[in-house]
Amino acid sequence: MFVKQLSIFLENRAGRLDDALKILKDNGINIISLSLADTSDFGLLRLLVSDPEKAKQVLKERRFSAQLADILAIRIPHTPGSLSGVLGSVTAAGINIEYMYTLSVGGGDANLALKTSDQERTAEIFKEQGIHTYSQEEFS
Repeated sequence: MFVKQLSIFLENRAGRLDDALKILKDNGINIISLSLADTSDFGLLRLLVSDPEKAKQVLKERRFSAQLADILAIRIPHTPGSLSGVLGSVTAAGINIEYMYTLSVGGGDANLALKTSDQERTAEIFKEQGIHTYSQEEFS
């Protein structure tokens, strides 16, 4: 029901992102999707990868600050109003959407990764609506 998201805190300096990506490449870890946000001092790189535990380990060995978190990854129809309908059900249940980003996985549907204030209840809502929730195995 949940997938592991890898979060890497990066100093906001030239080459640091490239260093992290090279470590993943050199260890045979495939990036499924990513989101990068920054401030003046640091960046936060969120990724779904083929082997999150290994990715965290090899990054920490190279002195990167890396953490894993459970998030939801879903597939919804790529049609006008689909996202509004799905998220409307979540917010109607009083659940806050903390962040989300798109996934680069195949097919003509829309694919999203998201974190909410109540992951378990959100997963139940998606199940009730017949929304496909990806498993970690689908990304390995």
